[in-house]
Amino acid sequence: MRKLINNLEEAFISLLLVSMTLLVFAEVIARFVFNAGIHWAQEVTLLMAAWFVLFGASYGIKVGAHIGVDVFVKMLPRGATRFFTLLAIGLCLFYCSLFLYGSWIYLSKMHMIGIEMEDLPVPKWIPMTVLIIGFSLLAVRFVQLGVNVIRGQADGFHLADEAKESMELADELKDAVDQAADRNTDKGAKS
Repeated sequence: MRKLINNLEEAFISLLLVSMTLLVFAEVIARFVFNAGIHWAQEVTLLMAAWFVLFGASYGIKVGAHIGVDVFVKMLPRGATRFFTLLAIGLCLFYCSLFLYGSWIYLSKMHMIGIEMEDLPVPKWIPMTVLIIGFSLLAVRFVQLGVNVIRGQADGFHLADEAKESMELADELKDAVDQAADRNTDKGAKS
């Protein structure tokens, strides 16, 4: 079941990205080749981008793709690291709850007023439900991470370490240059 949910989540995020790209491409072709446009393309693209960002934020927590500054936390003893990780998770959950509360009020008012989107005859609150869905998913990811930290299955956010990745790429590049230089030296010695 978990694998099915993961595959659906990844497929949905991929679908949003591909759809946005194709819609923008079609709009550019229509505008600059046929001197026409798709009047609703910009609004739909912006909505898909919002969905992509909010689903992507949740997915980023799950796979550890977010960038963070954790140098100080990594220098702390394990118990302190765990405490500060749980504190950060608590603050993130508080942040999500503020957005969920504000989103609920906003969507309730949009529903009550009955405002439609600018370019499509769709009530605005329907596509904007991504606020509640996205921040709910984000809160679920933070709770999952918190439970894993408490159980000892995780020790932190597992943030993307760009500095480490950059150094690994630099080392690989240096090794490739050294190997090429060695091959050239060997060829020169054989000649």
